[in-house]
Amino acid sequence: MMTKSSLLALSGLGLVLAGCASDQQLLANDQTNAVQAAVRRGQFEMSCPGATGTMLSNTLLQPVLWNGIERAEYTVGVQGCGQKSTYIVVCQVGSASCLAVSGRNQAFTQ
Repeated sequence: MMTKSSLLALSGLGLVLAGCASDQQLLANDQTNAVQAAVRRGQFEMSCPGATGTMLSNTLLQPVLWNGIERAEYTVGVQGCGQKSTYIVVCQVGSASCLAVSGRNQAFTQ
């Protein structure tokens, strides 16, 4: 028979595990913000308000310190007005803030 304390401990463990999200869920939560940040930067740099973005890859970055800030890195392709570019976007997990930086390769099509 289970004691009250063991039942309480199991219930608490169940609540903790239910609150955990997988890496893919965390990445999916911030994906829209990441694409928007890259598209806004691409629209400005290309002088192309109709530019659109495509998610190319994503990954969770390990915190620098124990219990540090968890961040997600996204690679987003932006194209429009005969131009295309790649941006690396870093977002703090669980936050709406994202930073888009220019990738090394910019390809212009004719």
